[in-house]
Amino acid sequence: MLALIVNLLHDAFFSAIPAFGFAILFNVPRRYLGYCALAGALGHSARTLLMHFDMPIEWATFAAAALVGIITIQFAKRHLAPPLMYAVAAIIPMVPGTYAFNTVIALIQLTAHSEVSPELTAQVIINGLKTVFILGALAVGLALPSLLYYRNRPII
Repeated sequence: MLALIVNLLHDAFFSAIPAFGFAILFNVPRRYLGYCALAGALGHSARTLLMHFDMPIEWATFAAAALVGIITIQFAKRHLAPPLMYAVAAIIPMVPGTYAFNTVIALIQLTAHSEVSPELTAQVIINGLKTVFILGALAVGLALPSLLYYRNRPII
């Protein structure tokens, strides 16, 4: 249990850094940079926690992005700022760079060979689909809380 808590704190710290950096890159005002880092740390740590309990990365990313969406709506209400100012920088640490990189590398290796390798083809398909589904989970998970919160009509 202690190892899990240490792992989550480690994950939170090292995911707050890129969220903070991208918030600077996106010209977020200085007084809001900490909130971007906090949302990024909470989102990535939530995804790590859910994956620890054997949830697939796609669903864990969806849940974590929805959590980031809820958190950033609360930040936006408190500071009278747009929620996307916090949210875009906060979800950057969850972008599936490794899966996209592995997809491209396998594609390059596949085109370099004279014959089609079933192993490389499977690697391209698996990593490519995982990349697409994680990106879709990020987009839908981040948008869903705003769609529900800012509705003008009741859901039912």
